[in-house]
Amino acid sequence: MGFLGFGKKKGVLDLTERYKKQQEKISQIQNDESASQNAFSFLGNLASNSNTESEDYVDVSGSEEKKKKFAKRLVEMTTKIEDLSNQIYHLQQRIEVLEKKIDVNRF
Repeated sequence: MGFLGFGKKKGVLDLTERYKKQQEKISQIQNDESASQNAFSFLGNLASNSNTESEDYVDVSGSEEKKKKFAKRLVEMTTKIEDLSNQIYHLQQRIEVLEKKIDVNRF
């Protein structure tokens, strides 16, 4: 790549057209699969829904634990941020005192 066309490399490989063709093929395949579903696909959906209900019940207890851990971690992070903010404030105050002692505005 060059600025205003100077020093432009001639051996550039452009794969955008190939990528677009692949995406079109993928979308066509997905459309064909959805069109070819038979009338009894609702039975498969019912079976998969019954499995996910039991999994959801198991995940609820795990998600509550994750929420508690996340809340605890969030509290710890906020306290650390507050501590660092206080330290920055104190450092700013010290710098102002030192500037007054040195009389920085004189220069």
